[in-house]
Amino acid sequence: MNSVRKISFRQKNSIKCPICSNEFYREELFSGGGRLIAGALTDELRRQYEDNKKYGIIYPLAYTLTVCNRCLYSAFQKDFLEINDEEIQNIRNGSNSRVSAIEKYFGEIDFNQDRNLLLGAASYMLAVDCYSKRNKKIAPTFKSAISSIRAAWLFDDLGKLYPEKSYKKMSLFFYKKAYVLYLKVIENFQSGDEPIESVQNMGPDTDKNWGYEGVLYMSAVLTLKVGSKEQDMGIRLNNFNACKRYLSRIFGLGKSSKSKPSEILDKTRNLYDKINQLIEQWEKEVNIN
Repeated sequence: MNSVRKISFRQKNSIKCPICSNEFYREELFSGGGRLIAGALTDELRRQYEDNKKYGIIYPLAYTLTVCNRCLYSAFQKDFLEINDEEIQNIRNGSNSRVSAIEKYFGEIDFNQDRNLLLGAASYMLAVDCYSKRNKKIAPTFKSAISSIRAAWLFDDLGKLYPEKSYKKMSLFFYKKAYVLYLKVIENFQSGDEPIESVQNMGPDTDKNWGYEGVLYMSAVLTLKVGSKEQDMGIRLNNFNACKRYLSRIFGLGKSSKSKPSEILDKTRNLYDKINQLIEQWEKEVNIN
């Protein structure tokens, strides 16, 4: 008889939800054992994984958030229990809205079940809402931003599997959300409005921490993907010129090193060239008109 090949396990100790006092056991992804076969890195700094003949398709992103299966409070593990009374009340007040949103977009799903692509996407959608109700000390704007880009990725994956459903539209929604939030993240970090020190891993994926340079790069990627559709040419050019400055300052003159591997530098140079070409094209159009 073939044994079931496990990719995850439940923690021995239960977690008590600070919002509704529900107790549950967090699911963790097993490490090692050849479960994850790393593939290429996309232009959005997302790590692709090859299909595993032994374990099937694994989505590491689906396991990073802790979600209460009753009230649907969602947060990264470090933030889940570190929460003050005001935040608890704000998130508790939104419990019914979260339940309604999940039912609307997913039907009946159960976070007691083992994580899969669907639950992973739902967990990030919930996190975006919950972090909007958190205090500035934990850098909620960044955590909403990274939850948004990961939601966009996972909804895009769902859209490829189920093209008849509305997952592609959900992916585009979260790309737009991530675009706005990443620009706000840079403002907050530069002004000190939210502490960059409270972010342990800036991702954007789970396999590597690209640091603040990765945040600047992602803002440029999203500006190219989403910001090029901005109707106001003045705003569009301002945003693109800002991204051009970020890329030039952080990567443009840099050499390959441990903190700046050639992989990210090559992607940045290509992105810089694309943005620069669009700026020149739009500036010509403005002058002609």
